[in-house]
Amino acid sequence: METFETLVRAEFAPKNTFLNTAAIGLLPARTVAAVDHAVRMRAEGVPLGPLYDEVETVRVSVARILGVPAARVASGASVAVFGGLVAAALPSGAEVLTAEGDFSSLVNPFHTRGDLKVRAVPLERIAESVRPETELVAVSVVQSADGRLADLTAIREATRAHGARVFLDASQSVGWLPVAPDAYDFLAAVGFKWLLGPHGVSFLVVPEDLGGLPPLFAGWVTGEAPWDSCYGPIAELAHSARRYDVSPALFSYAGLRASLGLIEELGVDAVHAHDTALADRFRAGLRTLGHEPVPAPGSAVVSVPGLGGRQPRLSEAGIEVSARAGNLRAAFHLYNTPADVDRLLAALSD
Repeated sequence: METFETLVRAEFAPKNTFLNTAAIGLLPARTVAAVDHAVRMRAEGVPLGPLYDEVETVRVSVARILGVPAARVASGASVAVFGGLVAAALPSGAEVLTAEGDFSSLVNPFHTRGDLKVRAVPLERIAESVRPETELVAVSVVQSADGRLADLTAIREATRAHGARVFLDASQSVGWLPVAPDAYDFLAAVGFKWLLGPHGVSFLVVPEDLGGLPPLFAGWVTGEAPWDSCYGPIAELAHSARRYDVSPALFSYAGLRASLGLIEELGVDAVHAHDTALADRFRAGLRTLGHEPVPAPGSAVVSVPGLGGRQPRLSEAGIEVSARAGNLRAAFHLYNTPADVDRLLAALSD
């Protein structure tokens, strides 16, 4: 019987100590094989219909992981593009509440509109800062810079009380941190981090009523019958979130389909338990070395103030982490082990 450990070890064989999933995830062996097969199909000139089917398989898999109907999931290539759609749906002068220092791909589309009132407050004050004039709260589930988690329950309660909607960036959470479907109206994420897919894939979850988003980027794939929508104006847009699709990077979707299969086999709850246990082990070890990480209980991402300058030396030693805002950022995912944590701690004790 396959276990968490045997499944993971069959898929990954990193040549270093990789603790940088917050920047980019490792590709499972099955994903490398899937991309190779897709590339060979293109090279050999065989029909690519099966690769378009992979896009739909990804849509359904993402929906299962998030616990929403597949009809609410749009496929694309970046969070910023989907953020632009959400921004475009807001009336002129609308207030958008964001967290200070949140990731630019999430917040920048609201700033570039030019006619929105974008207000930034500390992450811990998001819920209490929602007011009657707030139209939308846009926040990352997990902060990229330091791993802090947004209080989604409090934010949802506050937005419901004031009639605002919630737009979540789940790029640093989907794949290891379960998020309740009723915690948001819109959710976007990339697939190349914790979902372990290639670059070039993102998705957007919209409300059942589609949230009033304008189909600004409606190409042929957004038609109710895509292959009948290749020429001239599209006669009928898809009735589902597929009306917001962007023409897919087929190789990347083929790869992500394989990666999502692994995530689903392991189970997000099991991945969550594994990842957070390693992060807690690292936090405890840091304190024995006299370092206090940024408070982020329950996060798989650990940020250590003042140690960002150690990143180049750690990389030379074969330990991959990130430097963000002067801090050292380590991210723990399913392919990491207690030995990886201990090796990083030993390197930091030198």
